[in-house]
Amino acid sequence: MLTIGQLAAYAGVTVRAVRHYHQIGLLPEPERDASGYRRYGAAAVVALIKIRTVADAGVPLSQIGLMLRADADTLADAVEKIDNDLREEIERLERSRKRIAQLAAGDSLVLSADVTCYLDRLREIGVSQRMLEGERDGWILIAARWPEYIPGAIAAKLTELENPQFVRLYRVLSEVADGDPADESRLPEIADIMAGLLDRAYAAGEGDLGETWRDEVPFDLIDNLAAESDPRVPRLVELMRERGWDGWTRLRRTD
Repeated sequence: MLTIGQLAAYAGVTVRAVRHYHQIGLLPEPERDASGYRRYGAAAVVALIKIRTVADAGVPLSQIGLMLRADADTLADAVEKIDNDLREEIERLERSRKRIAQLAAGDSLVLSADVTCYLDRLREIGVSQRMLEGERDGWILIAARWPEYIPGAIAAKLTELENPQFVRLYRVLSEVADGDPADESRLPEIADIMAGLLDRAYAAGEGDLGETWRDEVPFDLIDNLAAESDPRVPRLVELMRERGWDGWTRLRRTD
């Protein structure tokens, strides 16, 4: 007859595991002998080895008892279910591994390839890191609401970058963002560029985002993001209003 330590060592598990199996009813707990110790016979060793083997195969402890008591058909069904569960878990872990591997990729962790391509293009034209971070966070908010429209929206933004005035706007915004946050001297220049671009788009019948984009919440969040990142945004909004445009992320004609 074996002590609990000898039993655990023979079966290749820990004493703590044996006690846990007792607690959840997976392994019967013998009565104490005259000396006050629990003694285990061959049947307990065999049962514990079976439990360890099934547990090592990935079967949840809650299902081991059923499997050990099952007939052939029930066992086959149980094994198939456990195999399917394990396959799903493996697929989930593989997806997690891919996401973890993207941690080193920066923007691509939370954004699609379309958006990261656009951010790379902004880097190429000299947009500052602070501006890029703001753009990235804005696209995160948009992609969470309208992921299916991101490719078209990014295509339009890339087309805009073919316009030298858009490039100039981004560069001036970058210079201002990286400068003294109390310096408002270049805000009129930014407002002039933005208003000029909007006026031309409006005259050409462009700029209507359509019914798909009527949800105000994402735009409100992006406006809030801009205001939190730079205290001069409210003043820039005022300058845009003086030029006939109201708002920030989604500007509208005031007339």
